[in-house]
Amino acid sequence: MEKLYEAEVTTLAGRNGHAKSSDGLLDLDVRFPKEMGGAGGATNPEQLFAAAWSACFGTSVSVAAGIEKVTIGEVTVTAKIGVLHDSGTFNLGAHLLVKINDVGYDTAKKLVEVAQSICSYSKATKGNINTLYDVVV
Repeated sequence: MEKLYEAEVTTLAGRNGHAKSSDGLLDLDVRFPKEMGGAGGATNPEQLFAAAWSACFGTSVSVAAGIEKVTIGEVTVTAKIGVLHDSGTFNLGAHLLVKINDVGYDTAKKLVEVAQSICSYSKATKGNINTLYDVVV
């Protein structure tokens, strides 16, 4: 495969540190959320992952609409990423809520199914993260 783009981000001090991209556009503190015993007050890796996945999936829905030859309105994707803990191990769970304007539920459901095979985040996490996709009307 041909590499189209490569993001580069360096993080200092992990979850209680600072992340900065090589181009300087991302430059922010990272903290454990209060719900996990941290100080909060800054973003966390799960928020960054949710933002990236929801953005990618929204574009994938638009691509799916083109493939299916369906005209759609605005696409809104809310990604909820949960940190799960069981017997000393940590995992992630995901719930993507997808709203597609100007189409019915059945069409939206079909587009979400097609988008799962297009979105690089959905493909990368398939079988690794328990993920639920819901169409919001």
